Amino acid sequence: MPFTGLKLHPTLLLALKDLGFRRPTAIQAEAIPPALEGRDLLASAVTGSGKTAAFLLPILHKLVDRPRGATRALVLTPTRELAAQILGDFNDIAVHTPLTAAAVFGGVGMGPQEHAFRSGVDVIVSTPGRLLDHFRAPYAKLSALEYLVLDEADRMLDMGFLPDIRRIIRHLPAKRQTLFFSAT
Repeated sequence: MPFTGLKLHPTLLLALKDLGFRRPTAIQAEAIPPALEGRDLLASAVTGSGKTAAFLLPILHKLVDRPRGATRALVLTPTRELAAQILGDFNDIAVHTPLTAAAVFGGVGMGPQEHAFRSGVDVIVSTPGRLLDHFRAPYAKLSALEYLVLDEADRMLDMGFLPDIRRIIRHLPAKRQTLFFSAT
């Protein structure tokens, strides 16, 4: 089945075409339809199988024609390198949309990250520790959040992030779609 069979927004299909992607990978074909239906997901696939697009595409599809100005999606990831990679993938896939995203991780200044919270970027991709740092400030509210993605969730748990994840979830609306992606 080609990507057109998934009934994704035309701007996303155009970006996929620009990127040379014609058919979804196995994880994308299995994860995107239930994610589009609003179901929570628990998915596992090997590294390099297209997991990032498997969670970004349905979220972006749902956000592209919605009012903007509030962060609606949070992607938690264990490392700054993976957060930067996911942001790059977001920029490639969202290129024909008005949607915005920001990476939030340690080792860099907090000013631009604070601006991302204040301006209400559509998607924040973050490591747990730096997100908790921001939660100490009144500007870091995610009350409009609708989508939570735990990417490389198995690795985050192996690295001891479970207490941090629990603290983060306390800051999020209880009613949300949760997508849990693992490489093992």
